[in-house]
Amino acid sequence: MKRVKKRVGRVSNYIRSKVESGEALHFTLIDPDKVVSTEWLRKTASTVADSGTDAFLVGGSIGVSESDVEATVKVLKEFKLPVILFPGNVTGISKHADAILFMSLLNSDDPYFIVGAQVLGAPIVVKYGLEALPTAYIIVGYGGAAGYIGKARPIPYDRPEVGAAYVMTAELLGMKYAYLEAGSGAPEPVPPKFIETTVKYRNNITIIVGGGIRRPDQARQLTQAGADIVVTGTLIEKNPMKVADIISAIKRK
Repeated sequence: MKRVKKRVGRVSNYIRSKVESGEALHFTLIDPDKVVSTEWLRKTASTVADSGTDAFLVGGSIGVSESDVEATVKVLKEFKLPVILFPGNVTGISKHADAILFMSLLNSDDPYFIVGAQVLGAPIVVKYGLEALPTAYIIVGYGGAAGYIGKARPIPYDRPEVGAAYVMTAELLGMKYAYLEAGSGAPEPVPPKFIETTVKYRNNITIIVGGGIRRPDQARQLTQAGADIVVTGTLIEKNPMKVADIISAIKRK
């Protein structure tokens, strides 16, 4: 197996430096299956890049092909921001990306999503020299397509202590990121109280929150509760300018 030189730490250092400076980050999630045209993608990416998004995530749970991922990543690379893969399966990997959320869906009932897909994907990640960001993927509340496809047992919003236990587990296993996912199009995002409880028991792990975030005040409350990174995805497909408002809200001191 031919191995490409590893891209050591560039994206993780970028994220860490911002988090350690007290800055809240925003990631824009692009689902390649929802990209209507290259023109739309460039216009949308330009809007959020100019508004201050910190990175692009690329991925989706259903209908994502390798060619779609490749084409999306190549366009997003034009904007000089980190492009990070957010794979729903092994088909979500591109050698042109800067990094990959190398995720384990910790609260899945199916070993495939805990470690099986990772075993299949690891040789590709190594071959491409992608920077791996070790991530615990934890489905909360609604769960959406990610929860259904991943056969997860979503953690109820009113049981934040269970979420905290999963995050502690991730940190003790050596993972650097914990992604609390309410699911694409969730009726409500993860509650701030859930984040507050989780943060209380974490040490150095970076907390990412996504799903159901539609308003600037929701995003602001999550970062005030302790979330390091807020992700918006579904909203970008409907109104990129609303995403710009969310970015402005979390960046406000």
